[in-house]
Amino acid sequence: MNKEDSPKLVPRKYLFTFILVTSLFALWGFANDITNPMVAAFQTVMELSAAKASMVQFAFYGGYATMAIPAALFIRRYSYKKGILLGLALYAIGAFLFIPAAAYQEFTFFCLSLYILTFGLAFLETTANPFILSLGDKETSTRRLNLAQAFNPMGSLCGMSVASLIVLPQLISDRRDAAGQIIFPLLSEAEKADIRLHDLAVIRNPYVAIGLVVVCVFIIIALTKMPKTQSEEQKAVGKIHTTGETLRNLWRNKVYREGVLAQMFYVAAQIMTWTFIIQYADYLGINKATAQTYNIVAMTLFLSSRFIATFLMRYVNTRVLLSLFAVGAGLCSLGAILIVGMPGLYCLVGISFFMSLMFPTIYGIALEGVDSRDTTLGAAFLVMAIVGGALMPPLQGMIIDQQVVMGHPAVNVSFILPLLCFVIICVYGIRSHRAVA
Repeated sequence: MNKEDSPKLVPRKYLFTFILVTSLFALWGFANDITNPMVAAFQTVMELSAAKASMVQFAFYGGYATMAIPAALFIRRYSYKKGILLGLALYAIGAFLFIPAAAYQEFTFFCLSLYILTFGLAFLETTANPFILSLGDKETSTRRLNLAQAFNPMGSLCGMSVASLIVLPQLISDRRDAAGQIIFPLLSEAEKADIRLHDLAVIRNPYVAIGLVVVCVFIIIALTKMPKTQSEEQKAVGKIHTTGETLRNLWRNKVYREGVLAQMFYVAAQIMTWTFIIQYADYLGINKATAQTYNIVAMTLFLSSRFIATFLMRYVNTRVLLSLFAVGAGLCSLGAILIVGMPGLYCLVGISFFMSLMFPTIYGIALEGVDSRDTTLGAAFLVMAIVGGALMPPLQGMIIDQQVVMGHPAVNVSFILPLLCFVIICVYGIRSHRAVA
């Protein structure tokens, strides 16, 4: 096929819709990555163990697990546009619930707010990912999704920057003495109460601000006409599979079935890597605000690598590239485990370069052979796989709470969990390549 005959990545008739839907990727990226450093913030201000503080991630990613399938069934019955609007509404409600959560100073209330917020994110991800895949030729669908997903880390960078430059530096509970030790636990209960009131208000404010932005996006999308996808056109003429038929088709598809499992382990690895980078740096005597800058560097690598990976996919098989990047991430994880000191931290930051293509590539590979009539529910299980981000961080937190494991810092040892995840992703890339070879 000549270059001139190759299908366009995004046809002109879908360009505005593509841009509008791609903006949603940045919105949930912001929520994801302003929340990660809040685990360490809550751990200090609420005086929690690392394991209990990581319940923030359990609530956040548990919302995906709860709502992904209901979101898919809603979209199958109505439309992608209505799914997006409901997702944005739930996102805004969850964000605004931070106002009473901060007033009551209850950790459980914050977790509940995040849980509802991620109901909205589940709707947005279940809708936006397959919608982007449908906006053009199937041959370019995985590349198109990688391009759209490249704007997710832009939102993530904004979230990290707000956390690093606005939230964490204002936390009085993280003030340290000359030896680098946090002084908050040594204060009287009255002093702690005043500081807690101040710090929880600081944590609350960015969520309220993003809630207002989400309301504005809701209004814009409500007033915009969206094109119908192939599956929506088939539904209009009665050519749609029943839920039972769709579930049977998905289960028989080995590449899809294994893709859901690989996605679960990828999200677990991503969340563990970005959540506990602050604890890793804290062990080296680095305060939270400074430690968060390493997260920003990691996200910058992640963003730049995603554009590089999208370019490389023109020349390298996506399944092969997925396996190669998984090997790179695994080697960086080994460095973070075995090297105590700043070089280990640099290895931990380097993992993000190799994680960049994993989510959209696993997503695209898994759905590639799925009938368009089954795509919505198929996408829901891939979004539901984000539950990996809820299940494994508490386990890593339990390891970190041990302080030392077999004479080695527990925070270093804990990164054996992401390493195992990258091994599974590498195997999936190899198996999916053999399945189509």
